[in-house]
This record gives sequence, structure tokens and C-alpha cells, in this order.
Amino acid sequence: MTAKELFDFDKQFRTTVIGTDEAGRGPAAGGVYAAAVCFDKITDGLIKDLEILNDSKKLTPKKRESIYNIIINNTLNKIVCVEVDEIEKYNILNSSLKAMNIACSEIIENDNCLVLVDGNKLIKNFKYPQKYIIKGDSKSASIAAASILAKVTRDRYMLKLHEEFPMYNWAKNAGYLTQEHIKAIDKYGLTKYHRPSFLKKHFTKQLSLLDI
Repeated sequence: MTAKELFDFDKQFRTTVIGTDEAGRGPAAGGVYAAAVCFDKITDGLIKDLEILNDSKKLTPKKRESIYNIIINNTLNKIVCVEVDEIEKYNILNSSLKAMNIACSEIIENDNCLVLVDGNKLIKNFKYPQKYIIKGDSKSASIAAASILAKVTRDRYMLKLHEEFPMYNWAKNAGYLTQEHIKAIDKYGLTKYHRPSFLKKHFTKQLSLLDI
């Protein structure tokens, strides 16, 4: 879809639209990020500036970075991180939805709005109107923008963690369980930034091999 089609998707709801998406549900290290975005003033110039707007996963890191500040400077937005301790306590789905809840609540001014949630789940314990949109980051301008803010911010965060623990190469794998990352875990163990619950299968497999 073109940027104009993404904005037209949001316009169909005929109310103030806030899009929300997360980044970091799948990795075994680092917190999960969520962003909320509202395009409160849409102009032809802004649509042109955001002509590459799309699902963050469909854009290169360079392209995501190129429109990050445009989104930041032309929207109401909030980016929230829920860290590993809460992910381990409440699970990744609940932690993702909590991050979305906080991010959206921070920019909502009244009930005259609609929150579009990427995926197939609604935000729990949320008092404002909401609607989930499957593959929303490829359909909605506000969700696509939120996906970029969440992804870029989390990637920057993982770069900082990489400086502290370079042996896991989080600068490249962003905490996902690549073969390189798994080998590093076997060699160096876990850090405070790892999600132990995401590694149960791996350690169970390792223990079973030791029993052979």
C-alpha cells in the first residue's frame, strides 16, 4: 500500500485514530517496546515526506531511521519499554499489552478517539475505544508509524546492551536466538537482560544430551 492508502485507511473511522504496535516479543533478551502514534495534523507534505511508510519489518534499518524523526516531530507519540523482570513475571503477551496500554493512555486526551491495535488481541484493562487490526502495520498509517518508533527505539536500546555484553552480538541479532547467540549463551551463561523463560526448551535439550 502507498502512504496515501495507509492514511486513507485511518480516515475511514472518522474520528481521532491512535495506532499502537510493539517490537521485541520474540527475542530472548531485552525488554519489549510499544509505541502509540496519533497523526493529529495530516498534510500533503507530510504524506510525501512519509512516502516510504510501511510495516517496520518491510523497511531496512536505514529507511526506518530516515523517517523516525519525521514521525516523532509530526505526531502525538509515546514509546514505552517493559523490562525483562516483568516479562518473566507476567509473560510476554501481557507485557506487550501493558506497554501498549501505557503508551496509548499517555497521549489520549478524551474518549473521542479510537485506538487501533496491531494483531489479534485487544489491550487488557483499557478504558478507551479500541479495535484490533490483523497485519495493521501494513494497513494503517498510525500503526505503521508506531511499529517504526518501537522498532528503531528497541534496536538502539539493544546496541547499548551490546556495548555492555558484546559477546552475544546483540547489535546484529537484537536478542533473537540465532545460532551465534545460542552458542554464546552456552559459553558465557545468561545475563540480567536474558529472558530465562524463552530458553527453557534449549536448556532442557542440553540437559537431555548430558544424560545420554
